[in-house]
Amino acid sequence: MTPEQYVQNKAAASGSSFYYAFLFLPPPRRAAITAFYAFCREVDDVVDEVSDPHVAQTKLLWWRKEVQQAFAGQPSHPVMQALMPLAAEYGITAAHLQAVVDGCQMDLEQTRYLDFAGLQKYCHLVAGVVGEVASGIFGRTEPATVQYAHQLGLALQLTNIIRDVGDDARRGRIYLPVSELQQFDVKAHEVLNRGYSDRFTALMKFQAERAHRCYDEALALLPEADRRAQKPGLMMANIYRTLLREIESENFQVLHQRISLTPLRKLWIAWRTQWRGR
Repeated sequence: MTPEQYVQNKAAASGSSFYYAFLFLPPPRRAAITAFYAFCREVDDVVDEVSDPHVAQTKLLWWRKEVQQAFAGQPSHPVMQALMPLAAEYGITAAHLQAVVDGCQMDLEQTRYLDFAGLQKYCHLVAGVVGEVASGIFGRTEPATVQYAHQLGLALQLTNIIRDVGDDARRGRIYLPVSELQQFDVKAHEVLNRGYSDRFTALMKFQAERAHRCYDEALALLPEADRRAQKPGLMMANIYRTLLREIESENFQVLHQRISLTPLRKLWIAWRTQWRGR
């Protein structure tokens, strides 16, 4: 298997909404975003799939060294072998990749966030930086497009957090800020034990409203000059926002199940965005 085949398989196997947005890109840009996304998945899988925190720490340290070696001209992992020939052309730096590892490191060291400001720092690393790199691969000409990408990354990550409350709780993690749990009188043990209540629903409505605001703010930041090039990001926004509305329509029943869209529906939304341009 070539490095290119490896990253393609990694991206496709994830079943992520991001994969459907990549399909509409020209081959060089699609190769770059697929390799970068595969890197993000590899690092993220360390946290999600390795139960022993010491082993996970060791693996993240290995990835830090691999990034350093790759940018020194000696990539050993197929993901880095696929990514490095494209990194310079699309402005992907070692600092970008190390920031993604930093975000996953936070997952190992922190299972609660006191307030939204603290959560935003985490989202910046695992989603904002990813959005910045992706927007560069898609093609940007305006500085404001970086701001748009960071805000869209925040919106997408907040949607992920809403969708994954139950899955995260099973891993002992709660990304909903402690101050907001207190604001709505929702106890941590209720979330961990998958206990629904009117208070929990009110808390989740509050989370969803903020995510919607972030989508609106992101789209308002996108310069017209870059709108065409940034269509893949708009596809992701439309797919994730449709998912958010689906979760709302099911009254935030996210503690015992993972609400998702079918692959066909994701592809339809991506195609519609490509055709309509928004």
